[in-house]
Amino acid sequence: MNSGADNYRRFLSGDKDGLADLVRTYRDSLTLYIYSIVGDIGIAEELMEDTFVKLYVSKPKYSGKSSFKTWLYSIGKHTATDYIRWNSRIRQISSETILDVADEVNLEVDTIKSEESKMLHKAIQRLKPEYEQVLYLSYFENFSNDETAEIMKKTNRQVRNLLYNAKKALKSELEKEGYVYENL
Repeated sequence: MNSGADNYRRFLSGDKDGLADLVRTYRDSLTLYIYSIVGDIGIAEELMEDTFVKLYVSKPKYSGKSSFKTWLYSIGKHTATDYIRWNSRIRQISSETILDVADEVNLEVDTIKSEESKMLHKAIQRLKPEYEQVLYLSYFENFSNDETAEIMKKTNRQVRNLLYNAKKALKSELEKEGYVYENL
């Protein structure tokens, strides 16, 4: 699907609606991805906006070597990493905040529909940030290992290892809750 790239080209050609279409298409999923990095939904929303501001102001070149979504998520990851570097506030949120995020923000309602999904999502949030990111990109966003590797600045082998270890850690986390997830 090239609609993201097509919309970006429209925007670069002077059609402001192209950027508006990009924002509508990617804002929610990009926010959730950034949230997996920074751990604060408010900050994630701001960083998502900053990502689109970068597109608007800097107009970086999209080469087409990867999917548009992969390229956009790379910019989002870079934006989040810069934020963490400059603010050195890595994942300082309470467990109550994690449990209330779905109530506070309607973004996750579409992603988390059943009690099983909620338990799985909460268990993922308790994992190391790198595990949370690789699981989110691979399973919630359906990125391939190559695309996930590009976004996370890892090799394909590192992503495979991360996925293996993340699934193992997730299984352990779910077992602590007394739940056995057969697909892990």
